[in-house]
Amino acid sequence: MLDLTKKPYFLKQEQIDYLKNKVQKMTIAEKVGQIFFVIGQDETTVDIASFIKKYQPGGMMYRPDKAEKLKREIGIAQQASKIPLLMAANLESGGNGLISEGTWLGTPLQMAATDDPESAYQLGNVAGSEAYQVGGNMSFAPIVDIDKNFRNPIMNTRTFGSDKERVLKMSRAQIKGLEANHIIPVIKHFPGDGVDERDQHLLSSVNSLTTDEWMQSYGQIYHALIEEGAPSVMIAHIMQPAWERQLEPGIADKDLRPASSSKLLIDGLLRNVLHFNGLTITDATPMLGYNAAIARKDLLPQTINAGVDMILFNKNIDEDYHYVRQAIDNGVLSMERVDEAVMRILGTKLAQGIMNVNEELIQPAPTKIQLNLKEHQQVAQQIAQKSVTLVKDRDQLLPLTPDKYRRIRLVVLGDNDDGGFKEGGHVTDTFKNKLTQAGFEVSLFDRQHLDFHEVFEEGVSDLQSKFDLALYVANIETASNQTTTRLDWIHLMAADAPWFMKSIPTVFVSTANPYHLFDVPNVSTFINAYTGNEASIDAVIRKLMGHEPFQGINPVDPFCGDFQTRL
Repeated sequence: MLDLTKKPYFLKQEQIDYLKNKVQKMTIAEKVGQIFFVIGQDETTVDIASFIKKYQPGGMMYRPDKAEKLKREIGIAQQASKIPLLMAANLESGGNGLISEGTWLGTPLQMAATDDPESAYQLGNVAGSEAYQVGGNMSFAPIVDIDKNFRNPIMNTRTFGSDKERVLKMSRAQIKGLEANHIIPVIKHFPGDGVDERDQHLLSSVNSLTTDEWMQSYGQIYHALIEEGAPSVMIAHIMQPAWERQLEPGIADKDLRPASSSKLLIDGLLRNVLHFNGLTITDATPMLGYNAAIARKDLLPQTINAGVDMILFNKNIDEDYHYVRQAIDNGVLSMERVDEAVMRILGTKLAQGIMNVNEELIQPAPTKIQLNLKEHQQVAQQIAQKSVTLVKDRDQLLPLTPDKYRRIRLVVLGDNDDGGFKEGGHVTDTFKNKLTQAGFEVSLFDRQHLDFHEVFEEGVSDLQSKFDLALYVANIETASNQTTTRLDWIHLMAADAPWFMKSIPTVFVSTANPYHLFDVPNVSTFINAYTGNEASIDAVIRKLMGHEPFQGINPVDPFCGDFQTRL
């Protein structure tokens, strides 16, 4: 049962009385609006003020755009709203989660590779300070998942690794950095991603741990952060069958649900077992993992009845509002449950300093935007220096110098802008230019225009006449709506694969996925950088050339449990 005097609210009685009176006076349309967390609207296509007045949403989540534009759009939305809005973004890797010119500090796994909570604090601090400048007040982060399956295509670098203790200490630090900048943290993705090798964007994925295994891993993390006052949890489209069966013995497999529509997992596990009293928000509901459960017209009311307070995004906003209103009218969704959700939403806004009892926005964006990009870039450089990890150097190829390996063949894999979580675009030109500046002669392998003579006829001696060392760089990022992050060689004879690696020195650098050694187990030298930002590339090249030591630790098992990768 909701108790606003307890954590994470700690509201005074007069504040609670205000909320009760407020909710009592709200119309059904206003209450339904508060439950929806809509996509941030673009001023070039929508009259934002009219949109807000029509739908009266409880929150908006923006994708990256220019700072000045975002500040203007968020300001218009807040001014038009009767009740101050939650303004969220995926602040997972830096301020660039909201602001396109913001700082890409680095992935969570890069922070974990420093094994220093200060790195995670700065992740929250930098992202939070930049988001605050344009009116952001909520972060869909930290990610508190555990990277348990190297085949999972959506998590790896988005997590703080495979060690639950490190995940917890890094998450705590990131939360402190966000809160230092008046940004509300939302821990995700309950009941825990990283076990299944599939992506909840494409289906309802499964956390297949036993109840004991879950409690000793994900459960410990959630329990600790809830005890410390985490204000909000994002509910994923991920199943946890063991706990549903524990809470309802004999439940049929066909009745198992992803957490986002499971009363057993929300009201049962999260609320009653872990004692979470705060705000619950679904992950994005356009995902297949959500809509595959049951028909959307039944699913939205079932989600709210399951214990979810806010629904993230819409398919058709008018249709979704209608489904919820219809469920209220026909008694499928009780006003008691709706009022409880609205009380949690408004209670969070009040407790977290978004609004006061006069329904005024307390923390509007500063008058002048100050992103402090130069200072934040220095932080990124410090983190990169501490995080880049030498996984193996079997044949002691390092350091690389122009005297030893003047002619370098550079092969870049996956350097494109595809994928829902693609952060930084291309690394090809940066690597080529920086290596050239360091005195190497760099020839770029052209994957688009193959030399068929080389593919089918040239041998080792022919290649040795062209280059002294092959440097592979994989920039294959974790991304939504894909089924794998494995290396995908050119299908014609694997023309870009290093078949010559036992004869010609070959170095492999991954800027975006720690597990590529699984697909090139025989390579001599393998390095993980975790992030493809310029600070990390600079650090990689300095370390390749022996100008500074490798300091990073492995936050996951880069050998993927395969004996070949260690040879």
